[in-house]
Amino acid sequence: MKKLILSLLLSAVINLINAQAYYTKNGYIAFYSKAPVENIKADNNQVLCILSAQSGQLQFSLLIKNFHFEKALMEEHFNENYLESDKFPKANFKGTIMDIKAINFTKDGEYMVNVSGDLILHGVTKKIYVPGSITIKSGKIYIQSKFIINLADYNIHISNAVKNNISPTPEISVSCNLDNIK
Repeated sequence: MKKLILSLLLSAVINLINAQAYYTKNGYIAFYSKAPVENIKADNNQVLCILSAQSGQLQFSLLIKNFHFEKALMEEHFNENYLESDKFPKANFKGTIMDIKAINFTKDGEYMVNVSGDLILHGVTKKIYVPGSITIKSGKIYIQSKFIINLADYNIHISNAVKNNISPTPEISVSCNLDNIK
């Protein structure tokens, strides 16, 4: 985990030299599946996020095994049967805030944004477009977004035996409080 964080931070810092950059290694991403039989929620509080205020580049990286569920059996099935976290241990997103020039990072305020980038999940890379918000308050950056993914797009298959237990289109929630890299 330390090597992953260090290599991502080093890579991002090299790419962001002379740029105002923000990061966290404790970002939050939730997975929520609403289905007829039961609702399933998983939380991951160990998400690395890096943002370049100059270019609008935005990166997220997380370990799949850091998602935690209310029931241990759900967590086991998630890791072994669906996300296959031993084979595909990480999920990554690398994208760009489309309207970065409209954000004044020196002034408190809330900005609605659109982000375009590649989500890498379960060994599959797919271009996605998601809405979000960036709130600037006292020099801190708060990022939030909610969007839907289609599990089939990432070759994540739900067996017929549990198709009423798991939504094929779960909601993903993102929330990160970023600090300035100095």
